[in-house]
Amino acid sequence: MTTRKDVFWKAYLIYFLFLVIMITVIVKTVMIQMEGRKDLFSSTDERLPIRKVERIPRRGEILDANFTPLVTTVTFYDIHMDATVPSQKVFDAEVSDLAKGLANLYPEKTAKEYELMIRTARKRENRYLLIRSKVTNEERKNIQKLPIFRLGRLKGGIIDTDEKLIRKFPHGNMMRRTLGYYRNNKDGELRVGIEGAYNEYLAGENGIEMEQKIATGWRKTGQIVKEAVEGADVITSIDKGIQEVADSELERQLRAQGAKKGCVVVMDVKTGFVKAISNLTINEEGNYVEELNYAIGRKEVPGSTFKLASLMAALEDEKITLTDTVNAYGKYKFYNIEIKDAYEPGYGKITIQRAFEKSSNVISQVIHNAYRKEPEQFVKRLEQFGLTESLGIELVGEPTPTVYKPGSSNWYGTSLASMAIGYEVQQTPLQTLAFFNAVANNGKFVRPLFVKEIRRSGEVIKSFEPYVIKEKICSDKTLALLKGCLEGVMKNGGTGSELTSSQFTIAGKTGTAEILSDNNKYGGKGKEVYQASFVGYFPANEPIYSCIVVISAPSKDIYGAKVSGTVFAAIANKVFASKLKYHAAINESKYKVLSIPQVLNGNKYDFINAFDFLGVKYAITEDDEWLKPVVDSTKVTLKRKELGENTVPDLIGLTAKDAVYIIESRGMVAQIAGFGKVVKQSIPAGTQVYAGGLIELTLN
Repeated sequence: MTTRKDVFWKAYLIYFLFLVIMITVIVKTVMIQMEGRKDLFSSTDERLPIRKVERIPRRGEILDANFTPLVTTVTFYDIHMDATVPSQKVFDAEVSDLAKGLANLYPEKTAKEYELMIRTARKRENRYLLIRSKVTNEERKNIQKLPIFRLGRLKGGIIDTDEKLIRKFPHGNMMRRTLGYYRNNKDGELRVGIEGAYNEYLAGENGIEMEQKIATGWRKTGQIVKEAVEGADVITSIDKGIQEVADSELERQLRAQGAKKGCVVVMDVKTGFVKAISNLTINEEGNYVEELNYAIGRKEVPGSTFKLASLMAALEDEKITLTDTVNAYGKYKFYNIEIKDAYEPGYGKITIQRAFEKSSNVISQVIHNAYRKEPEQFVKRLEQFGLTESLGIELVGEPTPTVYKPGSSNWYGTSLASMAIGYEVQQTPLQTLAFFNAVANNGKFVRPLFVKEIRRSGEVIKSFEPYVIKEKICSDKTLALLKGCLEGVMKNGGTGSELTSSQFTIAGKTGTAEILSDNNKYGGKGKEVYQASFVGYFPANEPIYSCIVVISAPSKDIYGAKVSGTVFAAIANKVFASKLKYHAAINESKYKVLSIPQVLNGNKYDFINAFDFLGVKYAITEDDEWLKPVVDSTKVTLKRKELGENTVPDLIGLTAKDAVYIIESRGMVAQIAGFGKVVKQSIPAGTQVYAGGLIELTLN
């Protein structure tokens, strides 16, 4: 028994030893098989280098008020090829077709050149041959369909690298400086325009993901450490339609005047939302491009447009009335300087309002005499009007206006006279426009705004409401007087009298000022450099838009009305004519006529339908299918029109349609000449009808 038990124990021991060995072999085999393939179960292989990288989200778009893209992001890819991947059989069979396909897509190389490039790369075992850089997603899809490449990365060797996001301006040069850009490099941040001001919203938030290094480079593992937040869209207040009008009209006039540069801003009177802004400068090639935003970032002497502020101050302080008479004799001396009118003979004795309408520089004398003993009061009024501080717009680069104060090193005895007509003060065009806009807005001074709202995935995450800088810049009485002056510039033979519209009235002010040349000096006699401007609003009675046009260094003319005012008028007319909301509807009420219209002979049921629709009173005294009208001041009386049965009817007064219907119903043929109603028929009424007979009808 003992011997038998020993045999059993030995057998069991051997069995268990073999079992352990077998399990060990199986485990080892599985481990060997799984070596290097842990990415099937986890996102990274601990034996291969891994790293965390930022995932840059897609940048948001900048859109106009109607959601038309002004700046968008386009995705580009670099396409490479690992020339060693395709099998020899596939390579030999399809490389020529691949080359032909590439030549069809990108014909700058021939099919033979593409084939030689690919064959050379395979011979040299090039695993990263550049096929094409910066291809769009649509191009990328077409490349992926080509022979060899359609087999994919593992069998065809195609490698499309990480996407590259590039900002694009779909409308070319339009608003380039205002739309702007954002840069952040070793020199620090650079914020320009809307792109720079709203970068935090447009950029979104970077995410973090894992990459693993393989033979052909780093590749994404699919493991997301932190999700990226896509950039939000910025909805501007810009109306692309108005913007295109502003751009085209400004460029047209710059070319016509041989001018160096110019700008236009159109703004919504009530809200301050900017609807269009254009800044054009001539380059070395003779093209007008948007290089700098003069409307926002460049201040200059405003010239005669500043006379509005001068009169506002004097009226508020009750220093003058607009009916006061002044002697505008053309030359006005202040200490060691002399100020002249553009019209050197002068205008003689005129009212202050007339002096404003004619833009006479006698206003310098008016303000000098009114404030010479208290010049600080004049400056305080300018402060009250909001003319001494920047507007605080959201775009970077707005300077503070230059307004000197009594007692400062820049204040002279002639300063009051100079400031009164727009010298020794400096403003940006946008600052000048904002002041005129306040007058149009019944004294409410609003900040110009460029953005209405910000959206992410279609949802509004932030909106921008009108911002009131000053609730009231002056009294209603002064506003009413100055509005009359601005309209008088256009209607009463003033400097803007030629800038009219048949559809609406314009209120505005012209301005011409001598400015510094490129060397920061005044040109001297015969070499002066001028700036022509026009600023105002329309329609004058119920303002919708305000607008400023400034053109610098025109070579053919210098006066604001002719140089800049024509641009203003063209923009105003086109904008007003193209917007249906500014025109009264013609079909809002049931009754379309206020008086009895002209009525012809005709069919009873046509009369009833037309009169009921138009609301015309009528009475049928003699009922029949065909009636003739008797019209008085209040209603139409309809009586029977005798047509006869077997005779030619009286067709006089009928429309062509009715006359033809009646004559053909009697078996005759009508021939028509002219338009309108029947005034003559070739066969008299009462004549016996006969089949096929021709009757000529004359219409008028």
